[in-house]
Amino acid sequence: MARRALKLASLTAAASGIYMYGNKFLDPNDFGIVRVGRAIATTAVITYDYLTSLRSVPYGTEEYEFLKSQVHLRSAERLRELCCSNRGTFIKVGQHLGALDYLLPEEYTRTLKVLHSQAPQSTRQEIEQVIREDLGKEIKELFMSFEDTPLGAASLAQVHKAVLQDGRTVAVKIQHPKVQAQSSKDILLMEVLLLVVKQIFPDFEFMWLVEEAKKNLPLELDFLHEGRNAEKVAYMLKNFDFLKVPRIYWELSTRRVLLMEFMEGGQVNDRAYMERNGINVNEISRNLGKLYSEMIFVNGFVHCDPHPGNVLVKKCPTSGKAHIILLDHGLYQDMEIRSNAAAYLPQITQLLNNVPRQMLLLLKTNDLLRGIESALHTRASASSFLNMSRCCIRAVSTYQRSKSLSLYRRAQISLTEALSLWQINLYELFLWLKGSQLGNWVIALLRRMHHSTY
Repeated sequence: MARRALKLASLTAAASGIYMYGNKFLDPNDFGIVRVGRAIATTAVITYDYLTSLRSVPYGTEEYEFLKSQVHLRSAERLRELCCSNRGTFIKVGQHLGALDYLLPEEYTRTLKVLHSQAPQSTRQEIEQVIREDLGKEIKELFMSFEDTPLGAASLAQVHKAVLQDGRTVAVKIQHPKVQAQSSKDILLMEVLLLVVKQIFPDFEFMWLVEEAKKNLPLELDFLHEGRNAEKVAYMLKNFDFLKVPRIYWELSTRRVLLMEFMEGGQVNDRAYMERNGINVNEISRNLGKLYSEMIFVNGFVHCDPHPGNVLVKKCPTSGKAHIILLDHGLYQDMEIRSNAAAYLPQITQLLNNVPRQMLLLLKTNDLLRGIESALHTRASASSFLNMSRCCIRAVSTYQRSKSLSLYRRAQISLTEALSLWQINLYELFLWLKGSQLGNWVIALLRRMHHSTY
Protein backbone atom coordinates (compact mmCIF):
# COMPACT_ATOMS: atom_id res chain seq x y z
CA MET A 1 0.00 0.00 0.00
CA ALA A 2 2.81 2.37 0.95
CA ARG A 3 4.65 1.49 -2.27
CA ARG A 4 1.50 2.23 -4.28
CA ALA A 5 1.03 5.59 -2.53
CA LEU A 6 4.69 6.46 -3.17
CA LYS A 7 4.29 5.55 -6.84
CA LEU A 8 1.17 7.70 -7.12
CA ALA A 9 2.91 10.63 -5.43
CA SER A 10 5.87 10.29 -7.82
CA LEU A 11 3.58 10.28 -10.85
CA THR A 12 1.72 13.32 -9.52
CA ALA A 13 4.97 15.20 -8.91
CA ALA A 14 6.24 14.30 -12.38
CA ALA A 15 3.01 15.43 -14.00
CA SER A 16 3.10 18.69 -12.01
CA GLY A 17 6.68 19.29 -13.05
CA ILE A 18 5.87 18.72 -16.73
CA TYR A 19 2.90 21.09 -16.47
CA MET A 20 4.95 23.79 -14.76
CA TYR A 21 7.71 23.45 -17.34
CA GLY A 22 5.23 23.72 -20.20
CA ASN A 23 3.27 26.59 -18.69
CA LYS A 24 5.37 29.71 -19.13
CA PHE A 25 3.25 31.70 -16.68
CA LEU A 26 4.28 29.53 -13.71
CA ASP A 27 7.55 30.21 -11.98
CA PRO A 28 8.70 28.38 -8.83
CA ASN A 29 9.81 31.77 -7.46
CA ASP A 30 6.16 32.84 -7.39
CA PHE A 31 5.03 30.06 -5.03
CA GLY A 32 4.28 31.37 -1.55
CA ILE A 33 6.32 28.75 0.28
CA VAL A 34 9.39 29.56 -1.83
CA ARG A 35 9.06 33.33 -1.33
CA VAL A 36 8.37 33.01 2.41
CA GLY A 37 11.20 30.51 2.91
CA ARG A 38 13.67 32.70 1.05
CA ALA A 39 12.70 35.80 3.07
CA ILE A 40 12.91 33.95 6.41
CA ALA A 41 16.28 32.40 5.51
CA THR A 42 17.74 35.76 4.41
CA THR A 43 16.52 37.51 7.55
CA ALA A 44 17.93 34.71 9.75
CA VAL A 45 21.35 34.79 8.07
CA ILE A 46 21.59 38.61 8.32
CA THR A 47 20.54 38.56 11.98
CA TYR A 48 23.03 35.79 12.83
CA ASP A 49 25.81 37.68 11.04
CA TYR A 50 25.22 40.83 13.12
CA LEU A 51 24.93 38.84 16.37
CA THR A 52 28.13 36.82 15.93
CA SER A 53 30.53 38.92 13.86
CA LEU A 54 30.76 41.86 16.25
CA ARG A 55 30.31 40.41 19.72
CA SER A 56 33.99 39.58 20.37
CA VAL A 57 35.35 42.94 19.17
CA PRO A 58 35.55 46.01 21.48
CA TYR A 59 32.94 48.59 20.51
CA GLY A 60 34.25 51.78 18.93
CA THR A 61 37.66 50.42 17.88
CA GLU A 62 38.95 50.57 14.30
CA GLU A 63 38.58 46.81 14.03
CA TYR A 64 34.95 47.07 15.15
CA GLU A 65 34.18 49.76 12.56
CA PHE A 66 35.88 47.72 9.83
CA LEU A 67 33.99 44.53 10.72
CA LYS A 68 30.72 46.45 11.00
CA SER A 69 31.20 47.82 7.50
CA GLN A 70 31.82 44.31 6.20
CA VAL A 71 28.66 43.01 7.89
CA HIS A 72 26.67 45.92 6.45
CA LEU A 73 27.96 45.12 2.97
CA ARG A 74 27.26 41.37 3.22
CA SER A 75 23.79 42.03 4.60
CA ALA A 76 22.98 44.61 1.90
CA GLU A 77 24.04 42.17 -0.83
CA ARG A 78 21.87 39.43 0.69
CA LEU A 79 18.95 41.85 0.90
CA ARG A 80 19.47 42.88 -2.73
CA GLU A 81 19.46 39.23 -3.84
CA LEU A 82 16.24 38.66 -1.90
CA CYS A 83 14.59 41.63 -3.60
CA CYS A 84 15.70 40.51 -7.06
CA SER A 85 14.44 36.96 -6.43
CA ASN A 86 11.08 37.83 -4.88
CA ARG A 87 10.56 40.86 -7.17
CA GLY A 88 7.42 43.01 -7.07
CA THR A 89 6.84 44.52 -3.64
CA PHE A 90 10.31 43.50 -2.44
CA ILE A 91 11.98 45.50 -5.22
CA LYS A 92 9.70 48.46 -4.47
CA VAL A 93 10.72 48.49 -0.80
CA GLY A 94 14.38 47.85 -1.73
CA GLN A 95 14.36 50.88 -4.04
CA HIS A 96 12.85 52.89 -1.21
CA LEU A 97 15.67 51.85 1.13
CA GLY A 98 18.29 52.62 -1.50
CA ALA A 99 17.09 56.23 -1.57
CA LEU A 100 17.55 56.80 2.18
CA ASP A 101 21.01 58.38 1.96
CA TYR A 102 22.47 59.42 5.34
CA LEU A 103 19.71 57.54 7.16
CA LEU A 104 20.92 54.04 6.31
CA PRO A 105 24.60 53.01 6.25
CA GLU A 106 26.28 53.85 2.96
CA GLU A 107 26.90 50.15 2.28
CA TYR A 108 23.13 49.61 2.11
CA THR A 109 22.20 52.61 -0.03
CA ARG A 110 25.05 52.02 -2.49
CA THR A 111 24.15 48.32 -2.88
CA LEU A 112 20.38 48.79 -3.09
CA LYS A 113 20.47 51.72 -5.54
CA VAL A 114 21.11 49.24 -8.37
CA LEU A 115 17.54 47.96 -7.93
CA HIS A 116 16.36 51.03 -9.87
CA SER A 117 18.03 49.57 -12.97
CA GLN A 118 17.15 45.95 -12.19
CA ALA A 119 13.37 46.19 -12.20
CA PRO A 120 11.79 43.03 -13.69
CA GLN A 121 10.28 42.99 -17.16
CA SER A 122 7.18 41.04 -18.04
CA THR A 123 7.39 38.86 -21.15
CA ARG A 124 5.27 39.43 -24.25
CA GLN A 125 3.09 36.48 -23.23
CA GLU A 126 2.52 37.92 -19.75
CA ILE A 127 1.58 41.28 -21.27
CA GLU A 128 -0.86 39.60 -23.64
CA GLN A 129 -2.32 37.70 -20.70
CA VAL A 130 -3.02 40.88 -18.69
CA ILE A 131 -4.52 42.72 -21.68
CA ARG A 132 -6.65 39.71 -22.61
CA GLU A 133 -7.94 39.31 -19.04
CA ASP A 134 -8.63 43.01 -18.45
CA LEU A 135 -9.73 44.27 -21.87
CA GLY A 136 -11.11 41.07 -23.36
CA LYS A 137 -9.21 41.45 -26.64
CA GLU A 138 -5.88 40.55 -28.18
CA ILE A 139 -3.13 43.13 -28.72
CA LYS A 140 -3.49 42.92 -32.51
CA GLU A 141 -7.20 43.72 -32.22
CA LEU A 142 -6.60 46.85 -30.14
CA PHE A 143 -3.44 48.26 -31.68
CA MET A 144 -2.13 48.95 -35.15
CA SER A 145 1.37 48.54 -33.72
CA PHE A 146 2.77 47.64 -30.30
CA GLU A 147 6.45 47.90 -29.40
CA ASP A 148 7.71 44.80 -27.59
CA THR A 149 10.57 46.62 -25.86
CA PRO A 150 9.17 48.72 -22.99
CA LEU A 151 9.92 52.41 -22.74
CA GLY A 152 10.57 51.79 -19.07
CA ALA A 153 10.11 49.05 -16.49
CA ALA A 154 9.53 49.52 -12.77
CA SER A 155 8.91 47.24 -9.82
CA LEU A 156 5.14 47.17 -10.32
CA ALA A 157 4.58 47.82 -14.03
CA GLN A 158 6.11 48.67 -17.39
CA VAL A 159 5.18 51.08 -20.19
CA HIS A 160 5.00 50.34 -23.92
CA LYS A 161 4.56 52.65 -26.88
CA ALA A 162 1.70 51.68 -29.20
CA VAL A 163 -0.56 53.03 -31.95
CA LEU A 164 -4.32 52.56 -31.74
CA GLN A 165 -6.38 51.44 -34.72
CA ASP A 166 -7.51 55.06 -35.25
CA GLY A 167 -3.88 56.24 -35.48
CA ARG A 168 -3.46 57.78 -32.03
CA THR A 169 -0.03 57.16 -30.46
CA VAL A 170 -0.40 56.06 -26.86
CA ALA A 171 1.61 54.93 -23.85
CA VAL A 172 0.32 51.66 -22.39
CA LYS A 173 1.11 51.07 -18.73
CA ILE A 174 0.73 47.38 -17.86
CA GLN A 175 1.01 45.92 -14.39
CA HIS A 176 3.19 42.87 -13.86
CA PRO A 177 0.66 40.01 -13.73
CA LYS A 178 1.53 38.55 -10.32
CA VAL A 179 2.13 41.71 -8.30
CA GLN A 180 -1.52 42.30 -7.37
CA ALA A 181 -1.95 38.84 -5.85
CA GLN A 182 1.39 38.83 -4.04
CA SER A 183 1.55 42.35 -2.62
CA SER A 184 -0.63 41.97 0.49
CA LYS A 185 1.07 38.69 1.45
CA ASP A 186 4.51 40.24 0.90
CA ILE A 187 3.74 43.21 3.14
CA LEU A 188 2.42 40.94 5.89
CA LEU A 189 5.57 38.82 5.63
CA MET A 190 7.81 41.90 5.89
CA GLU A 191 5.86 43.13 8.90
CA VAL A 192 6.25 39.83 10.76
CA LEU A 193 9.97 39.60 9.98
CA LEU A 194 10.64 43.20 11.04
CA LEU A 195 8.79 42.60 14.31
CA VAL A 196 11.01 39.57 14.98
CA VAL A 197 14.14 41.59 14.19
CA LYS A 198 12.98 44.34 16.56
CA GLN A 199 12.65 41.80 19.37
CA ILE A 200 16.30 40.85 18.86
CA PHE A 201 17.57 44.40 18.23
CA PRO A 202 15.38 46.81 20.29
CA ASP A 203 16.98 49.88 18.63
CA PHE A 204 15.76 48.75 15.20
CA GLU A 205 13.08 51.29 14.24
CA PHE A 206 11.97 50.73 10.65
CA MET A 207 8.36 49.67 11.12
CA TRP A 208 7.33 52.97 9.51
CA LEU A 209 8.49 51.54 6.17
CA VAL A 210 5.93 48.74 6.39
CA GLU A 211 3.20 51.14 7.50
CA GLU A 212 3.91 53.37 4.52
CA ALA A 213 3.86 50.41 2.13
CA LYS A 214 0.58 49.12 3.60
CA LYS A 215 -1.07 52.46 2.96
CA ASN A 216 0.43 53.45 -0.38
CA LEU A 217 0.91 50.21 -2.32
CA PRO A 218 -2.81 49.47 -2.87
CA LEU A 219 -3.19 52.97 -4.32
CA GLU A 220 -0.22 52.52 -6.65
CA LEU A 221 -1.60 49.18 -7.86
CA ASP A 222 -4.93 50.75 -8.87
CA PHE A 223 -4.34 52.39 -12.25
CA LEU A 224 -7.86 53.84 -12.32
CA HIS A 225 -6.91 55.76 -9.19
CA GLU A 226 -3.79 56.98 -11.02
CA GLY A 227 -5.89 58.14 -13.97
CA ARG A 228 -8.23 60.11 -11.70
CA ASN A 229 -5.23 61.74 -10.00
CA ALA A 230 -3.84 62.79 -13.40
CA GLU A 231 -7.09 64.48 -14.37
CA LYS A 232 -7.44 66.12 -10.96
CA VAL A 233 -3.97 67.70 -10.97
CA ALA A 234 -4.37 68.81 -14.60
CA TYR A 235 -7.57 70.63 -13.64
CA MET A 236 -6.15 72.14 -10.44
CA LEU A 237 -3.08 73.53 -12.23
CA LYS A 238 -4.74 74.47 -15.52
CA ASN A 239 -3.50 78.06 -15.12
CA PHE A 240 0.08 76.90 -15.59
CA ASP A 241 0.39 76.82 -19.39
CA PHE A 242 3.84 75.23 -19.12
CA LEU A 243 2.45 72.07 -17.46
CA LYS A 244 1.40 69.09 -19.57
CA VAL A 245 -0.32 66.01 -18.15
CA PRO A 246 -1.06 63.06 -20.49
CA ARG A 247 -4.73 62.58 -21.33
CA ILE A 248 -6.25 59.32 -20.07
CA TYR A 249 -8.15 57.05 -22.47
CA TRP A 250 -10.73 55.62 -20.08
CA GLU A 251 -12.41 53.30 -22.57
CA LEU A 252 -9.24 51.16 -22.62
CA SER A 253 -8.13 51.49 -18.99
CA THR A 254 -8.60 49.14 -16.03
CA ARG A 255 -7.04 48.62 -12.61
CA ARG A 256 -4.04 46.90 -14.28
CA VAL A 257 -3.92 48.62 -17.69
CA LEU A 258 -3.70 52.38 -18.22
CA LEU A 259 -3.78 53.98 -21.67
CA MET A 260 -2.45 57.52 -21.89
CA GLU A 261 -1.58 60.11 -24.47
CA PHE A 262 2.03 59.51 -25.53
CA MET A 263 4.38 62.32 -24.51
CA GLU A 264 8.16 62.37 -24.71
CA GLY A 265 10.97 64.69 -23.73
CA GLY A 266 14.26 64.91 -21.86
CA GLN A 267 14.56 64.21 -18.15
CA VAL A 268 14.25 67.30 -15.98
CA ASN A 269 17.79 66.90 -14.60
CA ASP A 270 19.40 66.56 -18.05
CA ARG A 271 21.08 69.95 -18.45
CA ALA A 272 22.86 68.89 -21.66
CA TYR A 273 19.52 67.99 -23.30
CA MET A 274 18.12 71.41 -22.40
CA GLU A 275 21.14 73.25 -23.76
CA ARG A 276 20.97 71.25 -27.03
CA ASN A 277 17.30 72.10 -27.42
CA GLY A 278 17.48 75.75 -26.40
CA ILE A 279 15.61 75.31 -23.12
CA ASN A 280 16.37 77.78 -20.33
CA VAL A 281 17.37 75.71 -17.28
CA ASN A 282 16.61 78.58 -14.88
CA GLU A 283 13.12 78.89 -16.30
CA ILE A 284 12.53 75.15 -15.85
CA SER A 285 13.82 75.24 -12.28
CA ARG A 286 11.65 78.28 -11.52
CA ASN A 287 8.52 76.71 -13.03
CA LEU A 288 9.13 73.42 -11.23
CA GLY A 289 9.30 75.33 -7.97
CA LYS A 290 6.05 77.15 -8.81
CA LEU A 291 4.37 73.87 -9.67
CA TYR A 292 5.23 72.04 -6.47
CA SER A 293 4.75 75.08 -4.23
CA GLU A 294 1.23 75.44 -5.59
CA MET A 295 0.55 71.74 -4.98
CA ILE A 296 1.93 71.79 -1.43
CA PHE A 297 0.70 75.10 -0.05
CA VAL A 298 -2.36 76.03 -2.11
CA ASN A 299 -4.00 72.81 -3.28
CA GLY A 300 -2.78 70.33 -0.66
CA PHE A 301 -2.55 67.69 -3.41
CA VAL A 302 1.05 66.72 -4.07
CA HIS A 303 2.67 64.51 -6.72
CA CYS A 304 4.81 62.32 -4.47
CA ASP A 305 7.41 60.89 -6.85
CA PRO A 306 9.11 63.70 -8.81
CA HIS A 307 12.22 61.71 -9.71
CA PRO A 308 13.71 62.68 -13.11
CA GLY A 309 12.09 59.78 -14.98
CA ASN A 310 8.64 61.09 -14.05
CA VAL A 311 9.28 64.76 -14.89
CA LEU A 312 10.17 65.50 -18.52
CA VAL A 313 10.84 68.73 -20.38
CA LYS A 314 10.27 69.54 -24.05
CA LYS A 315 10.29 72.66 -26.19
CA CYS A 316 7.04 73.20 -28.09
CA PRO A 317 7.90 73.41 -31.82
CA THR A 318 5.10 75.91 -32.55
CA SER A 319 5.18 78.31 -29.59
CA GLY A 320 8.82 77.83 -28.60
CA LYS A 321 7.79 77.53 -24.94
CA ALA A 322 9.35 74.93 -22.68
CA HIS A 323 6.84 72.46 -21.25
CA ILE A 324 7.11 70.37 -18.10
CA ILE A 325 5.50 66.94 -18.56
CA LEU A 326 4.35 65.27 -15.36
CA LEU A 327 4.08 61.45 -15.45
CA ASP A 328 3.19 58.68 -12.98
CA HIS A 329 0.30 59.98 -10.89
CA GLY A 330 -0.17 56.88 -8.75
CA LEU A 331 0.65 58.50 -5.42
CA TYR A 332 -0.54 61.90 -4.23
CA GLN A 333 -0.61 63.15 -0.62
CA ASP A 334 0.22 66.20 1.49
CA MET A 335 6.06 63.23 1.57
CA GLU A 336 10.75 59.61 3.35
CA ILE A 337 13.22 61.67 4.93
CA ARG A 338 16.85 61.87 3.91
CA SER A 339 18.44 63.51 6.89
CA ASN A 340 22.07 64.55 7.13
CA ALA A 341 22.23 63.58 10.78
CA ALA A 342 23.22 59.92 10.57
CA ALA A 343 24.68 60.13 14.07
CA TYR A 344 21.13 60.46 15.41
CA LEU A 345 19.71 57.42 13.62
CA PRO A 346 17.80 55.99 16.65
CA GLN A 347 16.18 59.39 17.34
CA ILE A 348 15.41 59.94 13.65
CA THR A 349 13.84 56.53 13.21
CA GLN A 350 11.79 57.02 16.37
CA LEU A 351 10.67 60.38 15.00
CA LEU A 352 9.73 58.79 11.68
CA ASN A 353 7.51 56.35 13.51
CA ASN A 354 5.53 59.30 14.89
CA VAL A 355 5.60 61.71 11.95
CA PRO A 356 2.44 61.60 9.79
CA ARG A 357 2.99 59.72 6.54
CA GLN A 358 1.93 62.82 4.56
CA MET A 359 4.78 64.81 6.06
CA LEU A 360 7.30 62.12 5.14
CA LEU A 361 6.16 62.30 1.54
CA LEU A 362 6.47 66.09 1.51
CA LEU A 363 10.01 65.83 2.82
CA LYS A 364 10.83 63.30 0.12
CA THR A 365 9.41 65.58 -2.58
CA ASN A 366 11.45 68.50 -1.30
CA ASP A 367 14.61 66.38 -1.36
CA LEU A 368 14.02 65.23 -4.94
CA LEU A 369 13.38 68.80 -6.11
CA ARG A 370 16.58 70.01 -4.48
CA GLY A 371 18.42 67.15 -6.26
CA ILE A 372 17.05 68.29 -9.62
CA GLU A 373 18.17 71.87 -8.93
CA SER A 374 21.63 70.62 -8.00
CA ALA A 375 21.89 68.68 -11.29
CA LEU A 376 20.83 71.77 -13.26
CA HIS A 377 23.17 74.09 -11.28
CA THR A 378 20.29 76.49 -10.58
CA ARG A 379 20.31 76.52 -6.79
CA ALA A 380 22.16 79.84 -6.57
CA SER A 381 19.11 81.72 -7.88
CA ALA A 382 17.00 80.34 -4.99
CA SER A 383 13.97 80.63 -7.29
CA SER A 384 12.24 77.53 -5.95
CA PHE A 385 12.58 78.72 -2.35
CA LEU A 386 11.23 82.16 -3.30
CA ASN A 387 8.27 80.67 -5.17
CA MET A 388 7.60 78.34 -2.26
CA SER A 389 7.66 81.34 0.09
CA ARG A 390 5.17 83.21 -2.11
CA CYS A 391 2.77 80.26 -2.18
CA CYS A 392 3.11 79.80 1.56
CA ILE A 393 2.30 83.48 2.22
CA ARG A 394 -0.70 83.35 -0.11
CA ALA A 395 -2.01 80.15 1.48
CA VAL A 396 -1.65 81.46 5.05
CA SER A 397 -3.24 84.80 4.15
CA THR A 398 -6.17 83.12 2.40
CA TYR A 399 -6.74 80.90 5.45
CA GLN A 400 -6.54 83.87 7.85
CA ARG A 401 -9.02 85.91 5.77
CA SER A 402 -11.45 82.98 5.70
CA LYS A 403 -11.42 82.89 9.53
CA SER A 404 -11.73 86.64 10.02
CA LEU A 405 -15.17 88.28 10.48
CA SER A 406 -13.85 91.83 10.51
CA LEU A 407 -13.48 93.84 7.29
CA TYR A 408 -10.67 95.84 8.91
CA ARG A 409 -8.83 92.64 9.91
CA ARG A 410 -9.15 91.21 6.39
CA ALA A 411 -7.74 94.43 4.92
CA GLN A 412 -4.87 94.25 7.43
CA ILE A 413 -4.11 90.66 6.40
CA SER A 414 -4.14 91.63 2.70
CA LEU A 415 -1.79 94.55 3.35
CA THR A 416 0.61 92.31 5.28
CA GLU A 417 0.45 89.77 2.46
CA ALA A 418 1.25 92.43 -0.17
CA LEU A 419 4.15 93.76 1.92
CA SER A 420 5.62 90.28 2.41
CA LEU A 421 5.34 89.50 -1.31
CA TRP A 422 6.98 92.84 -2.12
CA GLN A 423 9.90 92.01 0.19
CA ILE A 424 10.38 88.67 -1.58
CA ASN A 425 10.32 90.41 -4.99
CA LEU A 426 12.92 92.89 -3.74
CA TYR A 427 15.17 90.08 -2.51
CA GLU A 428 14.76 88.26 -5.84
CA LEU A 429 15.83 91.44 -7.65
CA PHE A 430 18.88 91.66 -5.41
CA LEU A 431 19.85 88.05 -6.21
CA TRP A 432 19.37 88.69 -9.94
CA LEU A 433 21.56 91.79 -9.83
CA LYS A 434 24.16 89.92 -7.82
CA GLY A 435 24.39 87.21 -10.48
CA SER A 436 24.13 89.47 -13.54
CA GLN A 437 26.82 91.31 -15.50
CA LEU A 438 25.34 94.63 -14.42
CA GLY A 439 25.44 93.57 -10.80
CA ASN A 440 29.08 92.48 -11.09
CA TRP A 441 29.93 95.85 -12.65
CA VAL A 442 28.20 97.78 -9.86
CA ILE A 443 29.89 95.70 -7.16
CA ALA A 444 33.30 96.20 -8.81
CA LEU A 445 32.66 99.97 -9.01
CA LEU A 446 31.67 100.15 -5.34
CA ARG A 447 34.79 98.23 -4.36
CA ARG A 448 37.02 100.62 -6.33
CA MET A 449 35.30 103.58 -4.72
CA HIS A 450 35.77 101.99 -1.29
CA HIS A 451 39.49 101.34 -1.88
CA SER A 452 40.03 104.87 -3.25
CA THR A 453 38.90 106.41 0.03
CA TYR A 454 41.83 104.81 1.89
